[in-house]
Amino acid sequence: MNAGIEAAGFFGLLDWEKTTGLSKFWVDMISIPIFSAMAGLITNWTGVIMLFAPVRFTGFYVPGLKTIFPLLPRKVQILPTFAPGGILGFQGFIPARAEKMASLMVDNAVAKIGTAKDFFDQMDPRKISAQVAQVALPNVRSMVDSIMDTEHPQLWADMPPRAREVVYSRVEAELPAITDRAFDFIGANIDQLLDVKLMVVGYLRRRPELLKDVIYGLGAPELRFMTRSGVIGFPFGVVVALWLSLLHYSTPHGDTPALISLPGWLYDILHFLPAWAWVLLGGAVVGVLVNIIAIKVVFEPATPQPRYKYPWRVAKFAKRQHQAAADLGHAIGYQIVTLDVVAEQLLDGPSGDKTRAVIAHFLKAEIDRVLGPLRSVTRLAVGPRQFDAIQATAGASLATEMKPWLVDDVEFSQTTAASVDRLATEKLRELPPEEFVEMLYTAIEQDAWLLYAHGGALGVIVGALHLLVFGV
Repeated sequence: MNAGIEAAGFFGLLDWEKTTGLSKFWVDMISIPIFSAMAGLITNWTGVIMLFAPVRFTGFYVPGLKTIFPLLPRKVQILPTFAPGGILGFQGFIPARAEKMASLMVDNAVAKIGTAKDFFDQMDPRKISAQVAQVALPNVRSMVDSIMDTEHPQLWADMPPRAREVVYSRVEAELPAITDRAFDFIGANIDQLLDVKLMVVGYLRRRPELLKDVIYGLGAPELRFMTRSGVIGFPFGVVVALWLSLLHYSTPHGDTPALISLPGWLYDILHFLPAWAWVLLGGAVVGVLVNIIAIKVVFEPATPQPRYKYPWRVAKFAKRQHQAAADLGHAIGYQIVTLDVVAEQLLDGPSGDKTRAVIAHFLKAEIDRVLGPLRSVTRLAVGPRQFDAIQATAGASLATEMKPWLVDDVEFSQTTAASVDRLATEKLRELPPEEFVEMLYTAIEQDAWLLYAHGGALGVIVGALHLLVFGV
């Protein structure tokens, strides 16, 4: 074994003891902590990058991978490193789990802010109604023509121009009241028309870039800290250097007896592995530990604890709840639960046919009232039981045309976004620290073991580099 340890010294590129005039102890005490700090910094830096990039899967074809893939463990198969057809590559953990991450965000943040009605009320249905009436006014004649051509084609064809003008004028005059009634009804039944979780998850799943930006923006200072905290590899490197010195100075070298005398049984235990293996193992341990400590400092504990339990007392992310809540609230109001996203879900989502039918019904009801005795008017019951019985008709297609009219007004969209922003920020700031911290922690916790494995692998590589440069 001694010969093996001595032989390992030939891996060094230089005789550092001769070159520097320092003893092996000081060469190790200087070089190993520096390399350990490098390992920690590189590990945490690349670990944070791996969480977010690349947003889209990037890879290349590997012959034989398609055959081997089914034989791999399930935990390996689900890694964001494989694509169908034998493609090997990588995708950031968070974009790769976009649907799952979006679902966690809804459960841990959006759902705790409020219901669909809470969000819709913040957008102020009456203001939306007034906006719809304003932007729809120039299109009243085409809407009336569309409904009459579908519902009363012969009557409309036979009606003299003056009578048509009466219908047009009455509908134009009553348009604000029509839209008020329609949006009052929609607001009262919004939970049947709008599934917030389905809306947000679907929206973010289709936009992994946005999900990445939102999560990164939520925890940007903490993620930067995780990168910088890699320097704590330095003190761990001191421990590794002391351990290697103990191994070195407890080993006889040729005719020179060991400087540190150990009992035989203890010597056998300490020298169970060769010194080069301890260097690699030490690098791996440092790589894992700096990751673990960085994540712990950021997310634990959510509430202040005694310093003998946690030297840092409280998680960095928990300390920043007030500002982080404002950042996430802004993202929810201006990027996630926006007027255009809600309008798209209401008009084109799973219950879009019901929304279009409601709007079309109130328009048709007003036209029927104007037509008077020419056609009996069947009024719409507004109870929730009757709501499900509403059926879309040909006139419902005009509601789809309203969507671009509604969201093209930038100033109005910004006003509604500001209202949602205020609601979300207020509710997020009221969350218990444990629940608030969980929002970001769940996004990272899902693949924390991969970050640790990544840290261990990089630690081994840095350890091997140290062996190459300095030997054992």
